Amino acid sequence: MESQHRRSNTSSVRSHKPTRPVALEDDSTKASDALPLPLYLTNAVFFTLFFSAVYFLLCRWREKIRSSTPLHVVTFSEIGAILASVASFIYLLGFFGIDFVQSLVLRPSADVWASEDDEVGNEVLLRNEDARKAPCGQALDRSLRSLPPSAPIVTAEKVYDEMPVTVMTEEDEEIIRSVVTGITPSYSLESKLGDCKRAAAIRREALQRLTGKSLLGLPLDGFDYESILGQCCEMPVGYVQIPVGIAGPLLLNGREYSVPMATTEGCLVASTNRGCKAIHLSGGATSVLLRDGMTRAPVVRFGTAKRAADLKLYLEDPENFETLAVVFNRSSRFARLQGIKCAIAGKNLYLRFSCFTGDAMGMNMVSKGVQNVLDFLQSDFPDMDVIGISGNFCSDKKPAAVNWIEGRGKSVVCEAIIKGDIVRKVLKTSVESLVELNMLKNLTGSAMAGALGGSNAHASNIVSAVYIATGQDPAQNVESSHCITMMEAVNDGKDLHVSVTMPSIEVGTVGGGTQLASQSACLNLLGVKGASKESPGANSRLLASIVAGAVLAGELSLMSALAAGQLVNSHMKYNRSSKDVSKVASS
Repeated sequence: MESQHRRSNTSSVRSHKPTRPVALEDDSTKASDALPLPLYLTNAVFFTLFFSAVYFLLCRWREKIRSSTPLHVVTFSEIGAILASVASFIYLLGFFGIDFVQSLVLRPSADVWASEDDEVGNEVLLRNEDARKAPCGQALDRSLRSLPPSAPIVTAEKVYDEMPVTVMTEEDEEIIRSVVTGITPSYSLESKLGDCKRAAAIRREALQRLTGKSLLGLPLDGFDYESILGQCCEMPVGYVQIPVGIAGPLLLNGREYSVPMATTEGCLVASTNRGCKAIHLSGGATSVLLRDGMTRAPVVRFGTAKRAADLKLYLEDPENFETLAVVFNRSSRFARLQGIKCAIAGKNLYLRFSCFTGDAMGMNMVSKGVQNVLDFLQSDFPDMDVIGISGNFCSDKKPAAVNWIEGRGKSVVCEAIIKGDIVRKVLKTSVESLVELNMLKNLTGSAMAGALGGSNAHASNIVSAVYIATGQDPAQNVESSHCITMMEAVNDGKDLHVSVTMPSIEVGTVGGGTQLASQSACLNLLGVKGASKESPGANSRLLASIVAGAVLAGELSLMSALAAGQLVNSHMKYNRSSKDVSKVASS
């Protein structure tokens, strides 16, 4: 019966076909095929003929006016010019209308297009029916009862099948009703069902029924929900797609890197790519890692400021550091305490621990070590009241002067000397213009704005794009984008020295989002996937250097666009879509 039903559906679809064929692909003859020369050569000939003849006639008429000769008295050359201008004008008039005429002749009527689109849409639905792996009875039990199934979005070019691909069973339907009524907590679905994908599908359907809003367009299939359980995201209902572009190759410290950038901002990847080209043609960039240490700063309180000062003196005494380091380092085989910096506010004490964390970004690692030290200190300072494991003196995910001055994560400086001819030919500006713009914009302008760590053009653009592509914490873009961009004319003013100094790049190559398939692939592209077996921390340090190199390329290109007055035109070209999305939305 199922096959008969499908055949009936297919026949009903085919019945909508137009009775007469539409000549779109079968008849490829065009009016322009009758021309003896290729169309572009014919156009060039007649353009030249038309403007030459008109110019000749205008010159002749000007001479006649000056010599008081009647205009109707013409020579053979003037007659030929008149005939040539008229003939070429007629051709050009026909040329500008030839594509329009062909489109009218060959374009099918609106009802034909509609019937063709209906056929395509129904064929897609039939293919989806054939692809279902559920038994017949289960396939008939459609889950979206409160939400009517949405028809495919049909355009003139593509068919977007928005039908749900997950088939709900009667058991699933009962669980959905249980979640909707509040009997079963949504967050417990993974543990109760033991199937993360099924839990996400049920939670998604329950959410649609609770809110009355459709999630069509938010993908559900094609993602490993087991990989995010307990470490990346709770209560998932789908995933968001972000395109990834490649800038490069970036020549850094003698090696080439193709830099993945996940972004929805047009022109960003293209601009960074141009900066990479200028750096590559000038011999590459060099980076130096200055510091490598993640920080965490708890806040503790005492009864008096004197007691807070006693703990401060104890922690800053070099003789006590060895003991504290042993206690701290128990938290991980990679954790190594580097130092403790204290600050007092009344009877409150802020303890800023700095720690080496290997190839991990290290927030969890340093937090465990800090907890070990606080527990150890309770024996000597029983009146110490731990207010919070983080007292914002760290400082995490916030712009802070302490990160700008002391550093957090990886502190990197990256530089390059761009040759003068490369500045002119590739970047389309001059060394003098770049130096002046950098002083007035990145230095003076940022000072006028009271910027903290923002003496740059758009470092956060590149940092965010690379962070998302490689599975870093996007929120740490705040302090990781602290950057000062410097530009100076060198070699008697012929070449440009450009550098970026970034004191708090917070990255890791293990843990968190780095283990997801897409992000892991981007890390593998850079050669920094996972932990370094030869030297712990080497991969994360290299990733930080690549981030700084990409920022250098992005700064160089954007500043050049600003100096040359190309910014608006570039964004109009790469950051504006020519598609009329309103038509798709309305359909």
